[in-house]
Amino acid sequence: MEDVAANYAAAFDGHLPFGNRPALLIVDFVMAYLDPSSPLYAGVESALVSNERLLKLAHELKVPVWFTNVVYDACGSNGGLFYKKIPALKVFNEGSPMGEFPPSLQPAATDMVISKQYASAFFGTGLADMLKERSIDTVVITGLSTSGCVRATALDALQHGFAPFVVREATGDRHDAPHEASLFDLQAKYAEVVSEEMAVELFKSAMRNRT
Repeated sequence: MEDVAANYAAAFDGHLPFGNRPALLIVDFVMAYLDPSSPLYAGVESALVSNERLLKLAHELKVPVWFTNVVYDACGSNGGLFYKKIPALKVFNEGSPMGEFPPSLQPAATDMVISKQYASAFFGTGLADMLKERSIDTVVITGLSTSGCVRATALDALQHGFAPFVVREATGDRHDAPHEASLFDLQAKYAEVVSEEMAVELFKSAMRNRT
């Protein structure tokens, strides 16, 4: 059986440049994925630690930061078919503690928070316009889940003209199989998948070039 990596390399071998005006985009890293009592619990504690480090670095370097969360009205009427497809999304009804950011990963006063109802951080929000207003050219994407909202956000970032860089250690899913498959496909077609170490170096280099 032909090696999958070699098969894909024959068609998908391009790379995206890291721009000079990056932002950190933390997608839906909320308690629903960290509390074992939640139906969305994903065992992503190691990804939380990676996000904590990247957020600290972004603040130190003055890299713009956006957080996203998911919020529905009491009956989920603003969730459309997505809300109907995934009953577990009820944990994000307005006022639920499952929709809160963990204590160790809180937005600073200078960070932006976008509440969304669908998978992509771009769909039905003003994110693209906000990024363009700041002349952002690259989004470093972290968060949850890799096969869901991270993947959808990375694809839409590309389609809106922002180079998406997805940080492997700072993303997570409820199982390794969809996590790895999504990262593989993102790298092949839509984004650059980088290590946390590489993301740190890219941030530092970009901010040095701006001074």
